Amino acid sequence: MPTPLRALALTCSLKPSPAESSSDLLARQVLEQLAEHDVVGEALRVVDHDVKPGVDKDMGPGDAWPGIREKVLAADILLIATPTWMGQASSVCMRVLERLDAELSEKDEAGRPSVFGKVAVVAVVGNEDGAHHISSQVFQALNDVGFSLPAQAATYWNGEAMHGTDYKDLEATPETTAATNRTVAANAAHLARLLKASQYPGEAGEDRTT
Repeated sequence: MPTPLRALALTCSLKPSPAESSSDLLARQVLEQLAEHDVVGEALRVVDHDVKPGVDKDMGPGDAWPGIREKVLAADILLIATPTWMGQASSVCMRVLERLDAELSEKDEAGRPSVFGKVAVVAVVGNEDGAHHISSQVFQALNDVGFSLPAQAATYWNGEAMHGTDYKDLEATPETTAATNRTVAANAAHLARLLKASQYPGEAGEDRTT
């Protein structure tokens, strides 16, 4: 029986709950696909929480990030889902990446950054171009702090140029996006399971997997 895994989707919509969100929809679709691979998923809309600006793991009284960080560290797979605004990731997404920067200073007993051995994937949605640009930026940031990226680690949907249709308003999920969701989920679960069984070596090159 496959090793149980956990996934956390951080939805970086600008819209607080319970407003409908294309980013949240796409994130939940990926979580549904992850469930097919024995991955238990949770979606969290970041804008619903008071995440303070900064690059520390705790920015003081009222900061909601420490609680979110606990969920990140408890997960085997992190999904960052963001809308596209002016061809860029949302400001909420950038704040998440800034807060994750603190993990570079957090090490385990073998000297590995705290998120070594965890897998990250990205979901981008928008009624304008920008998915490839956003994915490349978010990929680099996540990999910098220690997350591993599986093959084809992004799923996205861009609406037709100069039109205003949102992903959440489509009558059905386009098959190309649905197929990509399946691939992202399958590859993320596969890599996460491998890393859970055999962690990266520590500073001295030893593998201290327990």
